[in-house]
Amino acid sequence: MAQRFLSFAAVIAASALALTGCAAGDAEDEKTTVSFRLWDSTVASAYEESFAAFEKENPDIDVKVNIVGWGDYWTKLRTDVAGKTMDDLFWVNNSYFGAYADSGNLVNIDSALGKDAREGWQDSVVDQFTRDDTLWGVPQLYDAGVAVYYNKDLIEAAGVTPEALADLSWSPDPAADTYLPVAKSLTRDSAGVPATDPAFNGTAAQYGTNIAYDTQAITLPFIGSNGGVYQIGDSFAFSDPKTVEAFQYLVSAINTAKVAPSAADTNTNSDFSRDAFLQGKMAMFQSGLYNLKNVADGAQFDWGVAPMPKGPAGRVTVTNGVVVAGNAASDKQDAIAEVLTWLGSEEGNSYLGKTGAAVPAVESAQADYFDYWEGKGVSVDPFFDVVEGAPPIPAPTGANYGKGFEAFDPIFQEIFKGTLDPKVGLKQAEDAANAAISG
Repeated sequence: MAQRFLSFAAVIAASALALTGCAAGDAEDEKTTVSFRLWDSTVASAYEESFAAFEKENPDIDVKVNIVGWGDYWTKLRTDVAGKTMDDLFWVNNSYFGAYADSGNLVNIDSALGKDAREGWQDSVVDQFTRDDTLWGVPQLYDAGVAVYYNKDLIEAAGVTPEALADLSWSPDPAADTYLPVAKSLTRDSAGVPATDPAFNGTAAQYGTNIAYDTQAITLPFIGSNGGVYQIGDSFAFSDPKTVEAFQYLVSAINTAKVAPSAADTNTNSDFSRDAFLQGKMAMFQSGLYNLKNVADGAQFDWGVAPMPKGPAGRVTVTNGVVVAGNAASDKQDAIAEVLTWLGSEEGNSYLGKTGAAVPAVESAQADYFDYWEGKGVSVDPFFDVVEGAPPIPAPTGANYGKGFEAFDPIFQEIFKGTLDPKVGLKQAEDAANAAISG
C-alpha cells in the first residue's frame, strides 16, 4: 500500500513539473555559488551563521566558506590569483592588499557599492585599505590593540599580583627594567626552580612570557614602545638605533634569560606560544583580541588580561584590520556585490561580534561584541585603552611588502635564534628587503 502511494505521488509531482516547465530544475540551475576564503576557523564558524541568514533572504545565492591556514594563506593566494582559480571573495590584510589592488585583481568597492557604503565602517580600517583614494575591501574585523593574557594560578604562585603586571615596564637599561625580572620569576625549570635562582637549570618547563618573532603581538609593539620604526613609507627601516635596541632586548630575553620558548619552536609555528599558554605552561601571553575567543574557550584555569608593558616611549601598540575583497576576475560580480553588501551591513557583520569571535568593523555591530564579553565577565578594556594612549606604530604596508617579507624573513629567523647579531642582521634584512621591493 505504501509503495502504491509513493508511486502515485511521484506521478502527481512529475505532472506538476511538466505544467510549470520544470520550474524547480530551473531554480536550481539559476542558483549562484559564491566561494569565500579566510584563514581563521574560529571566525569561520561565525560567518557560517551569517551566511545562513543571508541565504534565507537571498535564496538564489549559496555562499561556500573555505579555510586556508595562515601558514599557507599568502602563498596559496598568490598562486591561485595567478592561476585564475581564486575564490570569489577572500580575506586580505593591510600588508598584502596593495599588490593585488595595483594589479587589478580586486573589486573596486567604491564602484561596486558606492562611496556612501563607507559610512559607519571603522575609520582606521577604511584608511588602511584605501589606496589612490579607492577602497579595495569591505571592513570586517578591527583588532584594536595588544594586551597580556595571564594565568592567575601561575602568577599567584610566584607572588605576582595582577596590579603588578599592569604596571610593568621594559627598557634596554636594566636599571629601569621591571618586565624581565618578573618574567624570570615566572619562568620555572622541571624542578620548579625559577630563572631568578642560580640553581635554575636553563631549560624552562614553564615559560614566563611569549617573546618571539611575532610581528603584530611582539615585534611591532616593542619597536614602537622604544620609539623605533619598522618602515618609513613603504621602505624598511630596521637599522634604526631604537629598533635595534628593541630586537637586542627580545633576543636576549629568549636566548640569555630563557624566559620564553626558543625560536626553533616559535619561528615556524605561530600557535606554539598560544598552545603553551592554554596548556598551563606559560604565565604571560602577549597577544591581540584575535586570540580572546581561543583563550576563553581553551583555558582550563583562571585567567585575566593586563595592559602590555610600558616601554621608554610608553605603551605603543599596533592596530590592524581585515577586509573581505572581491575577486575582479570572477564572472559572478552581481552575486559578489550582494554578498559584499551583506558583509558590510550591521546585520551581516554582527555575527562576528555575537559569538565573541572578533570585533566587527561595522561600528553599529560592535555593541554585540562588548555585550558578549561583558556577559562572560571578561574586560576587554586593556586592548582598547592602549589605542587611546600614544599613537600606534603603523602596521606593515606597501604594494611590494610580500617581496620584502620573503627577503627579510629568513634573516629575522636567524636573529631570533641567536645565531646572527641583531645589529648586523637588521642591516642585512633592511638592505635585502628594500632591494626586493625596488627590483
